[in-house]
Amino acid sequence: MRFSARTYSRVTFAALVLLCAIVVTGAAVRLSGSGLGCADWPRCNSQKFIDVSSTHGAIEQVNRLFTGLVAAGVALAVLGSYRLSERRRDLVRLSWGLVAGVVGQVVLGGVVVLTDLHPLANQGHFVLSMILVSTATVLWERSRADLASELAEPATIAPLARRLVGGVVIGAVVSILTGTVVTGTGPHAGDEEARRFGFDIESVARLHGSAVLVTIALLLGLIVVVRRRSDSWERLGGPLEALLAVAVVQGTVGYVQYFNDIPAVLVGVHVAGATALMIAVVRLAFRVFSRRTSGAGVLLGTR
Repeated sequence: MRFSARTYSRVTFAALVLLCAIVVTGAAVRLSGSGLGCADWPRCNSQKFIDVSSTHGAIEQVNRLFTGLVAAGVALAVLGSYRLSERRRDLVRLSWGLVAGVVGQVVLGGVVVLTDLHPLANQGHFVLSMILVSTATVLWERSRADLASELAEPATIAPLARRLVGGVVIGAVVSILTGTVVTGTGPHAGDEEARRFGFDIESVARLHGSAVLVTIALLLGLIVVVRRRSDSWERLGGPLEALLAVAVVQGTVGYVQYFNDIPAVLVGVHVAGATALMIAVVRLAFRVFSRRTSGAGVLLGTR
C-alpha cells in the first residue's frame, strides 16, 4: 500500500493530536492525586500487571494504556514515511525522532514512578513531551500537501523580524521551563507524600509570570514589524495571530489560577494551553527558519 502526500499529512496530524492528548491525560493523573495509583512499573503493582480496583489506580492505568494508542499513531507515521509515493528523507528522520521520544517517555515514566514522583523526574517528563509535540508539529508541517502553494514564493523577512522571532521562541521556552518549576513547587504533586521543590511559590510564580509578559511584549513588537511588509504579513499573519491568542489566554488562565489558590481544573487547562503554545511557536518558527533556498520544492523535498 502506498500513501499519498495528503493521506500521510492526515496520519501525521493524528499522531500530533494523540501526543497532545497524552500530555493532558498525564496532567489528569497528577491533578487527581493518582500519580502513585500504580506503585510499580511496568506492572501496576506486585500482584497485578493491570489493576483498576481503585479510582487512583484506574486513572493511572488508563493513562498508561493510552500510551498504546500513541505508539500506534507514531508507528503508522514511520510506516507511512517509507510508503509514500515519493519517499522523503526528512519525513523518515522526523518520524523516527517520534519513536525515540516515545521510548524516552516510557523510560521516564518508569523513573517518575520508581522515584516516587520526584519533581525533577516529573519536570523532565513534561519537557520531553513538549519536545515530542514540537517534533510532531514540524513533521506535520513538512508533510502538508497544500504547503507547496503556500510557500511557492518565499517571503522576504526583515532581519529585525527574524531576531524577534528568535526572541519569542526563547521566551516561550523559558516560560514553559519556569512553569514546570512552579508546578514542581505547587500543591499538585500527584500524591500527598510526593517531594516538592523547596522554592517559595510566590517567587517562582513571579519569575514565570515575568517570562510570559516579556514573551508577549516581544510578540507584539514582532507583529508591528511584520505588518509593515504585506508579503511578510501574508506569510506570517495567521501564525502570529494564533500565537498571540494562545499566549493571551494562557497568561490570563495563569493569573486566574494563581489568585484562586491554584484549582486543579484550571491547572489542567493551563497544561493544555502550554501544549497549544508550543505548537503555535513551532509553526511560526517553521515559516521563518525552515530551509527553502529554491522555494517550496526544497521545503517539501521535491527538488
